[in-house]
Amino acid sequence: MKRNVELVVISDVHLGTYGCKAKELLRYLNSVQPGTLVLNGDIIDIWQFKKSYFPKPHLKVIKKILSLATKSTNVYYITGNHDEMFRKFTDFELGKLKVCNKLCLTINHKKTWIFHGDVFDASVQHSKWIAKLGGKGYDLLIVINNIVNWFLERMGKEKYSFSKKIKNNVKKAVKYIGDFELTASELAIDNHYDYVICGHIHQPQMREVTNKKGSCTYLNSGDWIENLSALEYNDGTWEIFHYDEHKHLLKDDSHDEIQDINSADLMKIVTSFSL
Repeated sequence: MKRNVELVVISDVHLGTYGCKAKELLRYLNSVQPGTLVLNGDIIDIWQFKKSYFPKPHLKVIKKILSLATKSTNVYYITGNHDEMFRKFTDFELGKLKVCNKLCLTINHKKTWIFHGDVFDASVQHSKWIAKLGGKGYDLLIVINNIVNWFLERMGKEKYSFSKKIKNNVKKAVKYIGDFELTASELAIDNHYDYVICGHIHQPQMREVTNKKGSCTYLNSGDWIENLSALEYNDGTWEIFHYDEHKHLLKDDSHDEIQDINSADLMKIVTSFSL
């Protein structure tokens, strides 16, 4: 049975890359019935897009999102840096699907500000080629990590994350994450928001930030490459959903819910955005 969830936020899926855990995301999306679904940037990775690599599970995720939008779910696609091509379609609406650069909602009388977060990243704003090169290196690291974890699982050993190890041991990376969270929170406080929700840094988080001007709750939905996480809001409470903690409860349902959308036609649409 599907769980009814008032609001679901996911980000940094990076469909079209080797690191994307599309099958796991599809299982999660098939397990919930959200009233509102917010896609907070970097859902389709236009930077790394290759016609030769866009597997069926990746297409099924897009189909599932479209299926939700054709039924009872309000879907907001907030653009990020890896899918910045969609920014030319800002304010485009198709049924219950809307493309936007940021989203402001009132949730249980609380002002909520949702945006991807790449606006804080100087490497994206001023040296895009460096950021793209870094993205390719990260993708390669994930491929190697997946191979290593395949062997570790078969030896009965625990999985290992190269990038998490690097982030946790490199002071600059730790400082960047802390600065990112603090900057987003202080801006939210200045603008009288109760919640600020970001993606971009692939770090699921929920924390209270207080300064002399006030306080707010900072939240980050994480990613679907390593953390496999989402934000869920229900009955006045925010929670971080971690796939690995709940996967034993999720039904392995690969049923394609949209029979009237041809995968080849959908692939043509995706390809056209990457050009």
